[in-house]
Amino acid sequence: MYRLLTLFSLTLLLFSCVLNSNSNLLSPNKNTESNLTLNENSLSLYLIFNGDTIVKNLQLVLLNDDKNLLQNIEIVEKTTTTFNKTWDTVNGKNQTVLNRYNSTVYKLKNSAEQEFRLEVKMYDEGFAYRFLFPEGLNNIVENSHISFAEDLTFWAYNGENHNVGPIKLSAYKNEVARNPVTFETNNKKYFAIHEAAIFEHAPFALFNLKGENAFRLTQTIEANGMAAKTSWRTVILGERPGDLIESNLLVNLNEPCKTEDVSWIKPGRAMWDWRVWGYVAEDGFEYGLNTKSHKRFIDFAAENNIQHLLIDADWYGSEFSAESDPTTTREGVDIEECMRYANEKGVGVILYLNDVGAKKFGLERVLKQFSDWGAAGVKYGFMRGSAKEKVINTRRIVELCAKYKLIVNFHDNPVPPSGDRRTWPNLITKEFGHSQSDAHRSYFPETIVTAPFVNMLAGPLDLCNGWFSLNSAFNNGRVKVFEEIPGTVAAEVAKLIVVYGGYFVLPDSPEEYLKKEDLFDCIRKMPAHFDSYKVLDGEIGEFITVARKSGDEWFVGSLTNRESRELNINFDFLNKGTKYIATFYEDADGTNFQNNKEAYKIRKDVVLKKGSIEKIKLAPGGGNAIWIQTVKN
Repeated sequence: MYRLLTLFSLTLLLFSCVLNSNSNLLSPNKNTESNLTLNENSLSLYLIFNGDTIVKNLQLVLLNDDKNLLQNIEIVEKTTTTFNKTWDTVNGKNQTVLNRYNSTVYKLKNSAEQEFRLEVKMYDEGFAYRFLFPEGLNNIVENSHISFAEDLTFWAYNGENHNVGPIKLSAYKNEVARNPVTFETNNKKYFAIHEAAIFEHAPFALFNLKGENAFRLTQTIEANGMAAKTSWRTVILGERPGDLIESNLLVNLNEPCKTEDVSWIKPGRAMWDWRVWGYVAEDGFEYGLNTKSHKRFIDFAAENNIQHLLIDADWYGSEFSAESDPTTTREGVDIEECMRYANEKGVGVILYLNDVGAKKFGLERVLKQFSDWGAAGVKYGFMRGSAKEKVINTRRIVELCAKYKLIVNFHDNPVPPSGDRRTWPNLITKEFGHSQSDAHRSYFPETIVTAPFVNMLAGPLDLCNGWFSLNSAFNNGRVKVFEEIPGTVAAEVAKLIVVYGGYFVLPDSPEEYLKKEDLFDCIRKMPAHFDSYKVLDGEIGEFITVARKSGDEWFVGSLTNRESRELNINFDFLNKGTKYIATFYEDADGTNFQNNKEAYKIRKDVVLKKGSIEKIKLAPGGGNAIWIQTVKN
């Protein structure tokens, strides 16, 4: 939205037949500029960031019952404000978020005497706009034209597949690019288009305008005579790719938290029963869908700083059967005993639920039963319906889960995250990507170094990282491991640092983690939730290094694509005058994501201070994790 508003302003300036004066808007640091301009039948704007034209022209087009809402448009009122405050997150990338922007609200009137509002916000890190419509309008369609100054390289979200890109606009053959879309300019600046606060209408779509270096932004607002507002159209800006990940633009555009008591919202890691079905431990125990297995998971979680157990599909019957009642349990699963045992051990239980059971047996009735049993949260899967119906249902599920003190994780092509976790922090994560070893295919190393710069811009992800039995998971009797898993075991640990999520589902068996206990100790040492998120370095689709703080400790994760590489880690983010001791969890010599996956080495007692530089070597498809402790005097 921000980007569109900016484009509107700039285009209006360019027209000679201007009905009203131009309206210029700057970011608080004055590095980003947009300008709203009016001509006879449209609004337009451009967006300039640190001297570079990011959006050459955004021509805003609004139709109401096929009539141009912007016919002979004029500004009848204009209100400009500034805002500069901080707020504390419940499960955000950073503990405290700065919300600073300049804003203008335009009251517009057209030749038909119809009035509506356009709200524009300019941040140091981006731009956003939205429309607010009064009662009396029916279907409103936005068909805005976003053109760029050059033939850009871009990457786009692609569901449960590897992301689209890198590809030039001129070479892109598909009709639609799915949000978020991340761009690189020829001058090596970066920006991403997405939307914030998707609560009322289907997400907008970006249609490729072939040969024009442009997209058409299209969305239908089904107002039906009621007052309505769009989501925020946003452009996130950065001098480097990591700036896009660090941005808090989307959460800042959402309303403050609506849950008065958030003490029950507990992020963390979770063991997962579903992936381990059929695994036989050395003591002869075979994991299955039963309470005996669940208790074994709970024991491991309680002993190893793991906060949850996820009990996935089929626990109340075949998941897609209309007869499977989620307020009861199938034979072999005693959910009340499981809850009692988990509570005794201090472990929360997440219960799977999908549309079939929720709709037949009543969503609120089911959620209340989960809460009465003592569940900590819900994994909601396979939502059906139109795009708008999914948006409305997602909001209802999240609000009801908050009512019954349940965290919620959406899987299977959910509504895109849009900063909505600020308003409802129990919306703790979404799959929203190619979950590892899922959808009956595996992802390769290039996916995990692309998704943070695309999918993760939208919000916290659940990608099921943390495999330890990479050599054998596919062929050791497990019925829910569908393909070989490419990767290295050191990279699996690093992924838990690099990927931001409200909680992480660990897909392997307890026994496999204990076979590599010295490596697993890095996961055990990780907090339930980090305090900060810093991208130290990275290139989209190539590599990434992230540092995250927890109290007096730091965790650093690095990942690479199929290419091996050496990286110099600069520890300038550490406190001056403080001594640190680090443990490095690394790929061993000869490690490879295809045929030598589980080789690793550990270096301990490496002394660090602010400004130290350490060289690390990443195997093909590999990774590196670092645990840093403060040395107490």
